[in-house]
Amino acid sequence: MRIRLDLAYDGTDFHGWAAQPRLRTVQGELQAALATLLRVESVAVVCAGRTDSGVHARGQVAHLDVEEPIDPAPLVRRLNGILPADVRIRRAVEAPEGFDARFGALWRRYAYRIADRPGAVDPLTRNHVLAWPRPLDLDAMNAASALLLGRHDFASFCKQREGATTIRTLEELFWVRDENGVLVGTVRADAFCHSMVRSLVGCLIAIGEGRRPVEWAGEILSAEVRNPAVAVVHAHGLTLEEVAYPADADLAARAVQTRAKRLDTLDDREACG
Repeated sequence: MRIRLDLAYDGTDFHGWAAQPRLRTVQGELQAALATLLRVESVAVVCAGRTDSGVHARGQVAHLDVEEPIDPAPLVRRLNGILPADVRIRRAVEAPEGFDARFGALWRRYAYRIADRPGAVDPLTRNHVLAWPRPLDLDAMNAASALLLGRHDFASFCKQREGATTIRTLEELFWVRDENGVLVGTVRADAFCHSMVRSLVGCLIAIGEGRRPVEWAGEILSAEVRNPAVAVVHAHGLTLEEVAYPADADLAARAVQTRAKRLDTLDDREACG
């Protein structure tokens, strides 16, 4: 039986999602809690997007397999009673046939938040919003963002991993100001390579400050080579907001298709270490 878990976490005190020896991670805490609850030696959990150190999640999705069928409904209350307060299970359901949290996803949506005005800097959100000392031009950042949309080789914005593709389809990238004056960037793609979102934001901040022209974003993208002038911004402003999946009838086909294309090449982690 496969169980789908929807969860959220504050990444401040975690060394990312993926379990690592002697380090506190989201996967490590979740697997330990599940092992305790299910009274087994170990449990393997697969997530939709392996967030890195300091990155938060409001809409993470994971799955686990159990040998004997169980009622997943009580898992929410019971797991939350074991897990630390910076990880919360929001939903636990029996996964439909063919569901795979990682390979079945259609897209992942992240948000990056920046407070670029003194009045928008809130000490109560300092672990989730980047405080920037200079004002940013929203229109310039949106104009530059439009140049990056579509299917491209994002090697200029990724930390290259041997054997991993850097071709991605960037479906959305835009900026708005919320009711508190905080700049919120929405970034949605089929998957993300290592450090991609943070590098995109670093490029757009340089344009928003007026240090670079709008066209610079397109020039960086076309080069397909990492440019040291593009800063990789801090992790704490980044949150995984949502993961989307196809209709139940299409889940198995989607997982097979994605795995065939990316099993050996895809690193769908938005890494921020």
